[in-house]
Amino acid sequence: MVYYVEDDKNIREIAVYALKQAGIDARGCADDAEFRVACAERVPSAVLLDIMLPDASGLDILARIRKDPKLKNVPVMMLTAKDAELDKVQALDSGADDYLSKPFGIMEMVSRTRALMRRSGRTPSEDERPALVVGDVTLWPERREATVGGCELQLTMREFDLLEFLMREPGVVFSREVLLQRVWGWDFDGGSRTVDVHVQQLRAKLGDAADLIETVRGVGYRVRG
Repeated sequence: MVYYVEDDKNIREIAVYALKQAGIDARGCADDAEFRVACAERVPSAVLLDIMLPDASGLDILARIRKDPKLKNVPVMMLTAKDAELDKVQALDSGADDYLSKPFGIMEMVSRTRALMRRSGRTPSEDERPALVVGDVTLWPERREATVGGCELQLTMREFDLLEFLMREPGVVFSREVLLQRVWGWDFDGGSRTVDVHVQQLRAKLGDAADLIETVRGVGYRVRG
């Protein structure tokens, strides 16, 4: 798992999406507070850390990482302003393993992240969690791949996220409001009809396995357990 700590939502979401598409499990954190929560839940394999954050300096966070017994060996790549040579020097002197100047190319970011994980002795495949399997449907979260009856499913990003979320809790019923919050995000301003449309699209793509997703009248949806 790679944590990308960046307060710019657009940059963060694009980068996390690109990492996932490259087979690297990734999670975005908007600030230090969110990063702390993520680290408490799971120790990352690598961290991409912006120097300028709303609630802390990236350099201070780096110093804390290097003092934390659980995190001190986690490789860290600092994200610095294009011409901020002093930031780069301070980052490396403070224990950063690499730095990347902003703005950066997405492909370079992915490549540098792979290199960062190789130097730490970890690879994306080693960090991969087991596949989710319900009925004839198998889903690999880190690879962003899913199959039904052994045939690959061609899913959009949101369809995949919705299917993954439901498959993680088979038998549990989720309301449309909860699905909107957990899959689309708190700041999504679309209506609950969005969930219905995506469920319809998923069922169409699942074909004979469409009944995997059940409608619970008056409540919402679940993946049958």
